[in-house]
Amino acid sequence: MLRHMSWWIWVALGLVLAAIELATPGGIFIIFFGIAALVVGALTLTGLVTATWAQWLLFPVIALVAVRLFRQPLLGRLRMRDERDEVDSLVGEVAIPSVNIAPGGHGRAELRGSTWSVRNVTAAPVAVGQRCRVVTVQGLVLDIRPE
Repeated sequence: MLRHMSWWIWVALGLVLAAIELATPGGIFIIFFGIAALVVGALTLTGLVTATWAQWLLFPVIALVAVRLFRQPLLGRLRMRDERDEVDSLVGEVAIPSVNIAPGGHGRAELRGSTWSVRNVTAAPVAVGQRCRVVTVQGLVLDIRPE
């Protein structure tokens, strides 16, 4: 009786582990164990794996292989998307210098309600209050040019 019901136990475990991953901040780790449980449940349901010991052996093997193969690329894609969205969204924005900035010089400017370190990338000085466009972002320094 338990052998016929064990597929749904694996599916339930997979869904619970996926829910735990969604409820916790962090490193995208538990979801791979949830996926492994769902795979073992599907293999059990189709009759490809019937022995309980084989199910328990496949569960950590599938999870660890998935972690090894997919975790770093997935984290890299998520981080790259987050950083690119934040940085790219500043390029083209209007910054207002709070000090006079000589050509090639550094200063401070207001942008989106915050004060930023800026660099004048043109050959002309920038005056206090002059509208400038952000042309690139170099770490925490915004390169600006007057409009």
